[in-house]
Amino acid sequence: MEGRVPEPTFTLEGWHLLHDFRHLDFPAWLSAPKEEREAAWRDLQALLAEWAQVQAEGRGSFGVYQVITHKADLLFLNLRESLDALLQAEERLNKSLIAPYLSPAYGFYSVVELGSQTGPLDPEAPYIKPRLTPQVPKGGYVCFYPMNKRRQGQDNWYLLPAKERGELMKAHGETGRKYQGKVLQVISGAQGLDDWEWGVDLFSEDPIQFKKIVYEMRFDEVSARFGEFGPFYVGKYLTVEALARFLEVV
Repeated sequence: MEGRVPEPTFTLEGWHLLHDFRHLDFPAWLSAPKEEREAAWRDLQALLAEWAQVQAEGRGSFGVYQVITHKADLLFLNLRESLDALLQAEERLNKSLIAPYLSPAYGFYSVVELGSQTGPLDPEAPYIKPRLTPQVPKGGYVCFYPMNKRRQGQDNWYLLPAKERGELMKAHGETGRKYQGKVLQVISGAQGLDDWEWGVDLFSEDPIQFKKIVYEMRFDEVSARFGEFGPFYVGKYLTVEALARFLEVV
């Protein structure tokens, strides 16, 4: 019926997600007194141990990444049960002894989201909870980018009927399923929370898979007509030992 308002997507929300990208002032850090750097490293190890404890208790997950290009040097990725818990994690890093050597590069706040165009999802379904509370892989690489659905003329996602949106997303999902076992995808919603509508995290042992899946998905109508993409950030997971080498404290 003409003039009818399209039905919104049904969503379930899970963990809150913070992408905290930082620059490291390498000259200042490497020229700092040895005792000061060692103290900052011990404090950072304690912070990571706190985050690991949160994960062990099932209250969140985290990862630290070395980021390629000048966009950032490090990504501190945290998932928590609430915004308050994320604020505590961010505050702890901001007050750490290494914080004077770090400066903001980019940040994105969102909430892990599952959507359905056809009706409400069952939060008690066994496959739902793991997808709403994803664990950050402890290895490999990450690709993060924010995105919107276009709202221009005839290509206005929000004026499409739910059935048409569902068909488009189904075809899009079929492309993604071809990469099952190669790429883990986490979608988070940021409407009303940040400058873009969604955040996308791709995790893989092979960064070439990021190029392949994103390129192939560009040919899906939902991306070709309605996708608007922000900056892409790619990084490598850092274990505590790898982070120590990166900071040259070993």
